[in-house]
Amino acid sequence: MTILSRFNRTTADWQRLDAAHHLEPFTDYKELHAEGVRVVTRAEGVWIEDSEGQRILDGMAGLWCVNVGYGRRELVEAATAQMTQLPYYNTFFKSTHMPAVELARVLADITPEGLNHAFFNSSGSEANDTVCRMIWHYWDCMGKPWRKTIISRTNGYHGSTVAATNLGGMRMMHKQNRVWPEFQHIEQPYWYHLGHDMEPEAFALKAAGWLEEKILEVGPDNVAAFIAEPIQGAGGVIVPPPGYWAEIQRICHKYGVLLVADEVICGFGRTGNWFGSDTFGIAPDLMPMAKGMTSGYIPLSAVMVHDRVAEVLIDKGGEFFHGFTYSGHPVACAVALENIRILNDEGIVQQVGSDTGPYFEQSLKALADHPLVGEVRAVGLVGAVELVEDKARHLLFGDPGSSHKMGRVGFMCRDHAVKDCGLMVRAVRDAMIFSPPLVITRAEIDDMMSRFKQALDLTAADLGR
Repeated sequence: MTILSRFNRTTADWQRLDAAHHLEPFTDYKELHAEGVRVVTRAEGVWIEDSEGQRILDGMAGLWCVNVGYGRRELVEAATAQMTQLPYYNTFFKSTHMPAVELARVLADITPEGLNHAFFNSSGSEANDTVCRMIWHYWDCMGKPWRKTIISRTNGYHGSTVAATNLGGMRMMHKQNRVWPEFQHIEQPYWYHLGHDMEPEAFALKAAGWLEEKILEVGPDNVAAFIAEPIQGAGGVIVPPPGYWAEIQRICHKYGVLLVADEVICGFGRTGNWFGSDTFGIAPDLMPMAKGMTSGYIPLSAVMVHDRVAEVLIDKGGEFFHGFTYSGHPVACAVALENIRILNDEGIVQQVGSDTGPYFEQSLKALADHPLVGEVRAVGLVGAVELVEDKARHLLFGDPGSSHKMGRVGFMCRDHAVKDCGLMVRAVRDAMIFSPPLVITRAEIDDMMSRFKQALDLTAADLGR
C-alpha cells in the first residue's frame, strides 16, 4: 500500500496541501505553487517514481547523498535492530554508546592519516558550525584568541545555518544573511571562466596565490583557517587544476593556517576514493563529512579532527561548550556502519575509481561537440556540463554581450530533462550537474547520457526558436 492510496488523495490534493502548509528549502514559493510540486512516492536502485507514475533516473543521488542506491534492506534492518535495542541516548553527561564509539573507530580507519577523532552532528551545516567553533576554541587554547578570520571561496558551499552561510561564498545567500567580518572569501579555481587563456597548471598557482594575497591582506597572525571542498559541488562542480591543492597546502603551512577539507559531497566514494582528500592529496586538520556516510537514509554528520588539533583541545581546552541533542544518535551511527560496510565489502568505491567513474567521464566528454557545451568536468561519479552562448569566445550566458540572463538556459535544460526525458539533474547557473548513486551501472550511465542528450537538443531547439 502506497502513501497515496493509504490517504486516498490525488496528486492535486497533495499539491494543495503542500502549498497550504509546507515551506521547502531553497524555493521560490510563489513559482512553486503556480506550477505544482512533484510528489515523490518511492525509489529503487537509481530510480525514483512520482505520484503520477513517472519513473525518473536520479542523476543527483537525491542531494549528492544516496551513494549505495535506494531500497537497500540492510540499512533498514540496521536501523530497526538498533531501535529495538537502544533507540536513543545522548552523548552528554559523560555517556556514550557502542554505535558512536565503533563508528568513530571506523572513520579513523578510512580517513587520511592522523584524523583519529570524530565529533558527531546531524547535517553538513551543523558539521561546519562545529568546525567554526572548534577552530576558534583551538586558537584560544593556543593563546592566540585574535586568530578569528576564516577564509573560504566564492561559490563554495558549506551549509545554510547562519555561520555556515557566512562560511560559504554564495552571494545570493549572503544577501539574506548578515555577513560577519570574521569570514573572508577568495576567488574559486574556475579555470574555464577565469583562466582559460592560461595553461591549467599556471592558473592553479595563480588561483592558489589568491589565498596568500588574502592572508597578507588580513594579516597572517589574524587568520585562523582556510576551508574548501576538494571539488566545489553546489558551486558548479569546479574541479581544481593540477597543482592547486599542493600549493594551497604549502601556503597554509607557511603561515600556520589550519586547513579544512569539506568532504560533505566528495566523501564516501564520490571521487573514486574514500575521500576527495585522497584523490587530491590533501592532508587536512579538520574534515567535515555527511551525506554519503549514511547514503542519506538517516541524518548524520561528523567532523574528523587531526591529532595535532585534538591533542590541543584535550590537553588545554577544558570543557568544549558545544554539541547537539542528536550528536552521535545511535540509530544514525548504526546505519552509517552498515552503509560503510556495504561500500567496502561490495567494492563500490573501487568500482567508481577504476570502472564506472572513468566510463562516466568518457560518456560526458562525448557531449563536448554539442553546440551548447563549452566544457565538461568530471572526477569519479561527479560531473558538470557547462552550457555556454559562444564556445569560441568562452562566453557564458549572463556575461556582458550575452543575449540571455545567467541561469535561464540551465533551468530550461533541467526542466526538459526532468519533465520530457525522465532524468533528474541539477542546474547551477548554466552548468548541468551530475552526481548519480555510486551503484549505477554502465548500462544505466548510457541511459542517463541518452536522456541528457535529448534534453540538450530540446534546449537548443528552444533557443533556436
